[in-house]
Amino acid sequence: MPKRLDVSWDVPTTDIALSRFKRYLEGQGFREATITNYISVCKLYLEWAGTDEPSLSQAGEFRDSLLERKRARSTINNYSFTVKRYHEMLGEDFSFPFLKRNNQIPHFFDAEDVQRIFDVIDNLKHLALLQTAFFGCLRASEVCNLDDEDLDLSRLRLTIREGKGGQDGIAYLSDEAAKTLKQYLAVRPPLDVDGRQPLFYSDYGQRMHRRDIYRIFIKYKKRAGIEKAGGVHVFTRHSSASIMIANGCDILTIQQLLRHKDITTTARYLHMADETRRLKHDRFLRL
Repeated sequence: MPKRLDVSWDVPTTDIALSRFKRYLEGQGFREATITNYISVCKLYLEWAGTDEPSLSQAGEFRDSLLERKRARSTINNYSFTVKRYHEMLGEDFSFPFLKRNNQIPHFFDAEDVQRIFDVIDNLKHLALLQTAFFGCLRASEVCNLDDEDLDLSRLRLTIREGKGGQDGIAYLSDEAAKTLKQYLAVRPPLDVDGRQPLFYSDYGQRMHRRDIYRIFIKYKKRAGIEKAGGVHVFTRHSSASIMIANGCDILTIQQLLRHKDITTTARYLHMADETRRLKHDRFLRL
């Protein structure tokens, strides 16, 4: 008689819990990018807890572990919100003290850094992607969500679709980025993914994910020999704004270009504006 294989075919409970959490978030009307982030964090939380039904005390201990590891305040808040949503799905209320974030930009890449990164890119798609993200001041999720129809090269602009409950915005491109995009589109065949034509897609014919863009950026940052801290968000958002400030751009215009709903978010760059004004004062106010 053949011996039965010692294999369990049960679906992992964590996968079931995450699928349930995904449906819950969709029912709450969250955007796809937000749901993806919540699911990623929730998976870490459930693996840490060792169960798909962690207690409220475990939720608190998980948050404490983040504090002990000195994770960034924004990261701790983000993880805590995920945990709160998960326990809401379970019918429980997890409350936590919101950490006020450091309202200054800790680091950014200057114009020389940015140019060094562009100079070492030898892949046309990667160059078009990173130039589009940088000059458009785009979040990684916004780059992933771009379709062919969102690009208007004649007016050097992009339509940024915010999704359910959001308001579409406009981003602008430089002549340099537009030139690279034209070269890219001349060799890139259009592709249909779920009834849409993504502007950028992977070599396997899938819509880009934020992780893909992060890996692409880090690859060329290392190749350029830049050791400053910061990933793709620092590159496309903080650095773009900081360079504009250094070149004399006003804070209200930067708010509009970064599509910040609240001016207080943009106000994080004001200390850089003060430095620029100081330099202009010393340059122009002379006897």
